[in-house]
Amino acid sequence: MVRKTKEDAELTRKRIINAAREVFLTRGVSRSTLEHIATQAEVTRGAVYWHFKNKTEIFHAIREQVLLPLIDRMDDSLTLEGNEDPLTQIEYSLCQTIDDLNENIEMRQTYEIMMIKCEYVDEFSAVLQQILDNCSSITGKIKLAYERAQTQNLLAGSHTPLELALDTHLFFSGLLHMWVKDSDGIRFRYQAKDLIKSHINLRRKQ
Repeated sequence: MVRKTKEDAELTRKRIINAAREVFLTRGVSRSTLEHIATQAEVTRGAVYWHFKNKTEIFHAIREQVLLPLIDRMDDSLTLEGNEDPLTQIEYSLCQTIDDLNENIEMRQTYEIMMIKCEYVDEFSAVLQQILDNCSSITGKIKLAYERAQTQNLLAGSHTPLELALDTHLFFSGLLHMWVKDSDGIRFRYQAKDLIKSHINLRRKQ
């Protein structure tokens, strides 16, 4: 009975998260309330409060569903030694994110919410700082790959691994923003992986 109760509670929590994603996507985060989320999830507002203190906690839960697996995958593809050279590993990691966005509707919706449906003010100002911290972590992983590429004499030019990592991260962040906004897919989505390959090739010694 206790196990069943825990399973039911977890199912309710997931329903609330999924409902919040839909509400945030439709209304925007700032115009969404816990009442809207409870109605979408077909639960009471008390049930929402049982699992989450406020809207910010729900937003965190939505982000974690997408970002934690992404960061774990980047750990595997960027920081571990493999058969591919480090520049190919960076290219693969970025292209895999595009593939994930194409294939995973929850991931697409979450990125859309984070990038164009949320104002990072008031209680969400702390969320912005956490996003920036995640960006620093990702830049650090890319830097390690560029350091290995430098050791293997694969890099063109004289830029440092940190400079290259910052440039790659900013390039990819901008590409993701435009990918999300390009809902009809005629400007950036269809050529996103080609743009990534060109970006990496510019760094590779010929």
